[in-house]
Amino acid sequence: MRTALLLTALAGLSLPALCSRPAAAEEARQTTLGKQIDGFTLDDIWGKEHTLADLADSKAIVVVFLGTECPLARLYAPRINELATEYRDQGVAFLAVDPNRQDSIAEMQNYSRVYNLGVPFLKDTGNALADQFGAERTPEVFVLDAERRIRYRGRIDDQYGLGSSTGYAQSKVRSRFLGDAIDDVLADRDVAAPATEAVGCLIGRVRTPAEDSQVTYSNQIARILQNNCVECHRPGQIAPFALMDYDEVAGWADMIAEVVREQRMPPWHADTRYGHFTNDRSMSEEEKELIFAWVKNGAPEGDRSQLPEPIEYPEGWQIGQPDEIYYMRDEPFPIPAEGTLEYQYFVVDPGWKEDKWIEVTECLLGNRAVVHHIFVFAVPAGVELPSFEGPEKSRGEFNPGTGGIELIAGAAPGTPPWFKPPGMATHVEAGTRLLFQMHYTPNGGATEDRSAIGFRFADPKTVKHDTRMNMAINFAFKIPAGADNHPVEATRTFKEDTLLLTFAPHMHLRGKAFRYELHYPDGKVETLLDVPRYDFNWQVIYMLEQPILAPAGSKLYCLAHFDNSENNLANPNPNEDVRWGDQTWEEMMIGWFSESTDIDPSQLPAGESRTERFVAAVQKEAPRVSTLLKRGAEKATQSDKDLQTFFERLVRVVPQVDRVCVTYVDGEQVRVALAAQPPVVELQLGGPGMTFAKERSALAAHAEARELTIHNQLGKDDAQDLATFAAMVGSSLHLPIVYQGKPATLNFWSKETGAFPSDAVAILRELGELAAAGATAKK
Repeated sequence: MRTALLLTALAGLSLPALCSRPAAAEEARQTTLGKQIDGFTLDDIWGKEHTLADLADSKAIVVVFLGTECPLARLYAPRINELATEYRDQGVAFLAVDPNRQDSIAEMQNYSRVYNLGVPFLKDTGNALADQFGAERTPEVFVLDAERRIRYRGRIDDQYGLGSSTGYAQSKVRSRFLGDAIDDVLADRDVAAPATEAVGCLIGRVRTPAEDSQVTYSNQIARILQNNCVECHRPGQIAPFALMDYDEVAGWADMIAEVVREQRMPPWHADTRYGHFTNDRSMSEEEKELIFAWVKNGAPEGDRSQLPEPIEYPEGWQIGQPDEIYYMRDEPFPIPAEGTLEYQYFVVDPGWKEDKWIEVTECLLGNRAVVHHIFVFAVPAGVELPSFEGPEKSRGEFNPGTGGIELIAGAAPGTPPWFKPPGMATHVEAGTRLLFQMHYTPNGGATEDRSAIGFRFADPKTVKHDTRMNMAINFAFKIPAGADNHPVEATRTFKEDTLLLTFAPHMHLRGKAFRYELHYPDGKVETLLDVPRYDFNWQVIYMLEQPILAPAGSKLYCLAHFDNSENNLANPNPNEDVRWGDQTWEEMMIGWFSESTDIDPSQLPAGESRTERFVAAVQKEAPRVSTLLKRGAEKATQSDKDLQTFFERLVRVVPQVDRVCVTYVDGEQVRVALAAQPPVVELQLGGPGMTFAKERSALAAHAEARELTIHNQLGKDDAQDLATFAAMVGSSLHLPIVYQGKPATLNFWSKETGAFPSDAVAILRELGELAAAGATAKK
């Protein structure tokens, strides 16, 4: 199944997907300059009315059009606050306006809260004000002078934006477009640069669907999105917004058409003339034409009865419960709201006393909104590493491929877990340490991350071949300042017959193109993979449909091109020569590939349910309730955050749990006090604050009965509260506790029926009793 996305990477969105304007946009922007805005009346997110006349005393007014889910709009929220504060005493008023049809008041309130927006946030219902201003995208700013004429329109500054193929985040502001324009208006002089190109997301305007359209969301577009986008464009995944219902998709219709037309999405950068890959994300020409026709016809919904059945996606670990899990550090790593971060390195000793055969690896992104990519390397015992010391004691440099250091796992937008074919595994020696390389992209709100790697090990008796990542690499290059197409080569000669399985080109912000060729001993040359538009935001692993045999004596030839010119807007500094370095403002040239011999290419069998995997794991080895998990249980009822931490630790041991919540009896009602769950579950089941009538509540009875209760098939229970949850979940377990002096229950919910066999009950009872003791102590 193809697993493409529509928009993702910087702040969970690939900024190239945000796209350039239509050809007529430049002329449209110029015609709006000097236009006088007569007036408007809009309500803010709290229902307060705002008019242009209210700001009669302001010397200038800045109107910022924002969208709640546009990554650039999120990144620029702190900058808007800074500028509003800077110019407040000079008589400049700031207003934020959301014209998107798909953004609700609740979503606007959440945006304002999460990103600490410090200016009035108004809803432009029907995008009437956006039409009056001629606004195209979010974020886009307009500066009105004292006569309420438009004197500037465009972007805020140049720190965040789009390159020809790669989104970028500069370390500092170089051109202060909005601030300079305000200064010019206050000084009563011509604005030096009155119009700049706004970059960001197209406004989701209200449209009039064509009633006779043969292409509708229900009969065709929903299926295309399911096959290409929804895997990541759903709650809790890396994409910043969901594409799972008509209203949301219709709001993004113009944006979808634009990114598809410009071939920036779906994110498949390989030339289709070379190679066949199992994870090919390219969209067919027929699918593209259907999207274009649908948008042209006003994005009609169609007959809802024609909608496809929704796809069921696994929660938590995609590989099932791993044999072992290792986190990059004991405590979460803090991520600032803005700026750029150097690569962060964390060394973890798993304490392996014997050799391991790694069958499957998965890097679990702790905070998908800010984790750009993870690479995990195996460092053999005795190999010295840099200290990685710095302000966070986790910075430094190392060279992959030296001293036996080997890449064993990775995760990035569009990268699935690393599965080995049956009978194959990667061998690592006892004493091996794990080196996490973490790349973070701040997204406008200070946050934190604690990512992990999960291993599934093969039984050595079943392993027939050792497969591993290898590379063609070049350390000794220099990319001249200003060079726009500088070539760098690397080769790898095969000393024995080798099957090639995957390719993963790697460069940084100046990377432009990458090609793999196989030079056979007889002189034949075959292009295996050609990536003419390399994109650093997508660390794609290209998985061959069929292994390619490289006979002994063959040479893998990799050719990369770099753009170190000013035309590459992602370029940190076009005036400097660039050499090897592991930070994004330096460069790398690595042609990763996986290899083995005599490989059976058949796919791994489909996995069982999470409950079945839990039972199977228990039969093999008793689950370990770690000290860290116990500590989390003791603190679980103290806050939503503590419960969330406990929940995240719990599902590593009992993966079939989808939600944990605390409910208590309050007079004639039962209230949900705390809840921890994936975002997609919360959308269906709700969060803290929900109430149920006590007289119709099974949870009230469970709290007062003081006995552990299990419902392994919720659909059979007619109590109001359990019936409500049964629409989403199939099983539940309830342990009575005392919360804030009142009868309460600690509740575990699973979407699977029969999710609580005896071994799971024993674990949850032990942890629940720790939580109950913690709740009593807190009281």
